[in-house]
Amino acid sequence: MNAIQLVQPKRFQRIALDEPEAPGPGEALVRTHRMGICGTDVSGYLGKMPFFRYPRIPGHELGVEVLETGEGVTHVTAGDRCSVEPYMNCGECYACRRGFGNCCESLNVIGVMVDGGLRERFVIRADKLHASTSLTFEQLALVETLGIGCHATDRGNPQKGEHVLIIGAGPIGLATLEFTRLTGATITVMDMVPSRLEFCRDVYGVPHTIEFRGDGSEVEQMREITSGDRYALVTDATGSHRSMSGALHFVAHTGTLVYVGITTEEVSFPHPLLHKPEMTIKGSRNAHPDDFRRIIGLIEDGTIDTGPWITHRTPFADLIDNFEAYTRPETGVIKAVVELT
Repeated sequence: MNAIQLVQPKRFQRIALDEPEAPGPGEALVRTHRMGICGTDVSGYLGKMPFFRYPRIPGHELGVEVLETGEGVTHVTAGDRCSVEPYMNCGECYACRRGFGNCCESLNVIGVMVDGGLRERFVIRADKLHASTSLTFEQLALVETLGIGCHATDRGNPQKGEHVLIIGAGPIGLATLEFTRLTGATITVMDMVPSRLEFCRDVYGVPHTIEFRGDGSEVEQMREITSGDRYALVTDATGSHRSMSGALHFVAHTGTLVYVGITTEEVSFPHPLLHKPEMTIKGSRNAHPDDFRRIIGLIEDGTIDTGPWITHRTPFADLIDNFEAYTRPETGVIKAVVELT
């Protein structure tokens, strides 16, 4: 059975695996059809993802087919098309007991801490499969990315009419945008890449976009947009410690800052920037099972259109040759998808 392994930063290799064993109780054997490449995969490739363990078979944004189920599995059956919730939580720690398996103390995310879906077939806990009778494997592969944005939006809790700033218009920023727009908030998106801002305007009709140049002009634009108030909610989806450290400057007094991007570097700021406006800072990690079910429904009823997201596709056999290009903003990648079948 074929698989691709990230041996160390910037070095993939093709490997042959034994066929997986039959699924045990509560498990399912699945075939990977589509895999989305996300910021975590790129950061793992570049050596900038703090949770990534090498060597690793990547792949956590997955559209899979159920091939066989083990004893006690009733909610999915052979032939079902599913999205994968890749967060393998223990169910027993403090966070899990409170219903926050996304923050499990011993969490293993497939494709990051343990091997993921960049292989033909694998066995997984069946409770992590979310089926749809109408979505394609490609659509199902995007559910996890959307889940990150769904959860980040819930963490920030934007209100109708409030000014909200999303920093970073990569896949996670766009996922946050998808759900922020449903709240009726007034959205500004900031990014360094003009083509990403154009995408936000053309596809989502975002009323305000700011190209970050680092010359201070951004703050003046923000004050003009918000009538001098700055933003009730700022979500930083960049994964850049410089951006994350500077994001406090954009938050209104009594406002909230959500970090959804991840960095290996230190984030620092003068304490008065936090204390004077009585700012709230939150982290946002992964997503909840209910988010997956909600998102599948929103794609099924047309509220979310995943079509414009996918700008690049690559056959499984060509991934190693093509992957490095997906790390460069000038390539114009919004979302690249690996076709395994």
